[in-house]
Amino acid sequence: MYDYHHLHHAKEQTKSKKTLWITLFLTLFFTIVEIIGGLISNSLALLSDSAHMISDVLALGLSMVAIYLATRQPNARFTFGYLRFEIVASFLNGLALAIISIGIFVEGIRRFFNPEPIDFQLMLIIASIGFIVNLVLTLVLSRSMKEEENLNVQSALWHFIGDLLSSAGVILSAILIYFTGLLWFDPLISMIIGGIIFAGGWKIIKESYLILMESVPSRYDLDEVRHAIAEVEGVEDVHEMHLWAISSNHFSLTAHVFINENIQPFCIILAINETLKEKYGIEHSTIQMEHATIHPHGEYGKEFLRHKEEELSNHH
Repeated sequence: MYDYHHLHHAKEQTKSKKTLWITLFLTLFFTIVEIIGGLISNSLALLSDSAHMISDVLALGLSMVAIYLATRQPNARFTFGYLRFEIVASFLNGLALAIISIGIFVEGIRRFFNPEPIDFQLMLIIASIGFIVNLVLTLVLSRSMKEEENLNVQSALWHFIGDLLSSAGVILSAILIYFTGLLWFDPLISMIIGGIIFAGGWKIIKESYLILMESVPSRYDLDEVRHAIAEVEGVEDVHEMHLWAISSNHFSLTAHVFINENIQPFCIILAINETLKEKYGIEHSTIQMEHATIHPHGEYGKEFLRHKEEELSNHH
């Protein structure tokens, strides 16, 4: 076992794996059907739906790679394991969604001004099959999400919810064109689909960007965590503190603390670790014990020692 890690830097995601394999094959098969159908029937709504499906195939592919990598153990080069790839994959995923939606918008605007004839009967048949396929996949994925939280499965789920809506939109568009003969319903619906795709993509980009930037996860208030550490007996000051996520639900914290030299440092570390684990569910923490007079901290250390002396003289 390489360099003992008390916390697993790997994820056991058997459920997610099985779920994603099933969805990947079904989606791939249906994407091909939809592209051919979209080209034959000349429906932009269908083609934009199939573009969405292509992005799903890419998304699922990336998610599969991420999940396989996440189960690999850390090594001398990747000490955190491969968990981060899940976030990189999600970021690329969100980016792909945003770009595809912009493409749909551009084409939609073009078709608004130059409507093209559409074979709505074929469009309706394919959209209906698509709706059923997407409904099944959405249910499968949301059940998997309940059992294992994973930003990848979440982003895949977003894709499918978008797909469900867009399949419904294509069906609606086909019916409207049939009864009114107004061809601009097709680009209109495809642009609404584009908007939905963009919103989903943006949400994923934002979430993964914040993790890649090592920002403090939204569920934590850094000052509150700092205060909780400072409350531990023997801790006199907490500084140089960082709290970040390696991947979804895998958090790390580092901090430096000035301690009371009369208390055994091992006991203080133990108490801090217990506090972090029980109060915040943070199991991966690195705490550095320091003495303000020994470890030079520049102005910060001097300020701390001055306060300490003032407190002592006030007590006397």
